[in-house]
Amino acid sequence: MEKNEILKMANAICKNTLMETLSIDFIDVGEDFLTARMPVTSKVHQPDGILHGGATAALAESVGSAAVFILNRDPNMQVRGIEITARHLKSAHSGYVYATARPQHQGKTLQLWEIRIEDEDSQLITLCTLTTIARSK
Repeated sequence: MEKNEILKMANAICKNTLMETLSIDFIDVGEDFLTARMPVTSKVHQPDGILHGGATAALAESVGSAAVFILNRDPNMQVRGIEITARHLKSAHSGYVYATARPQHQGKTLQLWEIRIEDEDSQLITLCTLTTIARSK
């Protein structure tokens, strides 16, 4: 499957989900990564006007779980996140944040992903790890 087809499919399955609510858009994919972006607007702010950590974690889990499904290319598998950690290093108040998921371990059942969330200037905002489990449907 070509890159544009993969991205189109990934974005299509986000309709009527949290990803659509947060305006998460998958924008790039390669052999070992998937990248999505999310606008930083008042919709995802804390009351003091900066990016909410929960929205950041939702972005990380969304791109990490999608990466397992897309990079495994196995339509008979269902993927669930079972643990996520987020280390918030810097804040963002506008523009976009970009989340790139890369595998650190790809077992048949458990996978470990690193998700780097950066701002438009490639400054690291949050570093996440996501553990996922893949099971047959």
